[in-house]
Amino acid sequence: MPAWGSFLVVSFVTVGTVLVLARRSQDTIDQVTPQSDAAVPTAVSDLSVRTDVSESAVRCPPTQVGDDTPETVLTPRLLLANVVVTQGAVALVIALSAWYFEIPGDAIGVTADVRAAVVGVVFGAVLWMANELATTVADAVGASYDEGVRQLLAPDSTGGWAVLFGVALPLIAVSEELLFRAALVGVPADGFGLNAWVLAGVSSVLFALGHGAQGRVGVAVTGTLGFVLAAGYVYTGSLLVVVTAHYVLNAVEFLVHELLEVDVLTPGR
Repeated sequence: MPAWGSFLVVSFVTVGTVLVLARRSQDTIDQVTPQSDAAVPTAVSDLSVRTDVSESAVRCPPTQVGDDTPETVLTPRLLLANVVVTQGAVALVIALSAWYFEIPGDAIGVTADVRAAVVGVVFGAVLWMANELATTVADAVGASYDEGVRQLLAPDSTGGWAVLFGVALPLIAVSEELLFRAALVGVPADGFGLNAWVLAGVSSVLFALGHGAQGRVGVAVTGTLGFVLAAGYVYTGSLLVVVTAHYVLNAVEFLVHELLEVDVLTPGR
């Protein structure tokens, strides 16, 4: 018999842990956000422009003068390793909890429909174009979209790109969809008969709060994308659809803006 309540307790504890870790990561990344050109090395004086963090590690200085705390060193390899470990742990906790508490596959959205992957690819492509349009409009009205996290995660080697596309991004898609869509929307809707759209709204707010490092505009865009993904999950009942869409969205964004360094909607910028 499914232990719905126990599973939800684990899920909310996991969400809380994720939000705390995301806040700590945001504080660390904020230390490399320039306050002035004299405050940081020239190589990272403007994170709004693509910088090659492979040439030298991004070093976070002590927060106060005279602070003996060792500086934090951020490299694409270190950040990728952090993503793989943390996202893998989240996915493992939710998956094992679903198994241990006997949560039905239907409640999570596990289906055998291969066509769901195709739907997910199309869905992800549409989301990427919408995301491009949203960030372009934000730029046009003077609202900044912080791309520093994506730029810091951009690998500096062929092997790094292989890990990003083949390991890190799939783990992000699986863990975040398992937690924010399956665990926070599908399970309480199925197990307790709660309104799926209300749950989608709540989970999207939590999803947005976990992306504070992207700035206020990034949080708003991420929250909106999260709700659209939740809507796709509610309509299709398929976890594979939203996992695939999430992966496509992130992968194309890295491919276009970091690997190929192309600005689709404003070429030549």
